[in-house]
Amino acid sequence: WGFYCTNNMNQAIRWANRGIGEPIINYYEYVPTENLKILRFPEISDEWLDFIAECRSGKTHTYDIVEGPMANDTVWNYVNDFLTGRITRRQFWVLAEFKYPTHQISFHTLSAIDCLTFMKSEVVYDRTGKK
Repeated sequence: WGFYCTNNMNQAIRWANRGIGEPIINYYEYVPTENLKILRFPEISDEWLDFIAECRSGKTHTYDIVEGPMANDTVWNYVNDFLTGRITRRQFWVLAEFKYPTHQISFHTLSAIDCLTFMKSEVVYDRTGKK
């Protein structure tokens, strides 16, 4: 649950081109206030994995904003394997090495959404030049 954004343009283009309709990217200015509870993961770590695993298991959190690397579909499979005990934490780290940098910032409360200002939208093309 949340409103998900990224500061990684290649990732944004991939997200925009994965559904039906015109692939549109929205741009926002992000100015967080001091009263927001923000959790940041500068890189994947054991703490990141534990947080992702807890969220995937249905546990909720009290953060307004969470920012860090994104668990893509392949990594989600590894998280599930870790959660069910099919792989160990060490095996997870061997399998989950990211092939390209990812970034995700999720806004989970109305106070968090209030720190966003819509700037513009544009239609974007995938790497093949198609809309």
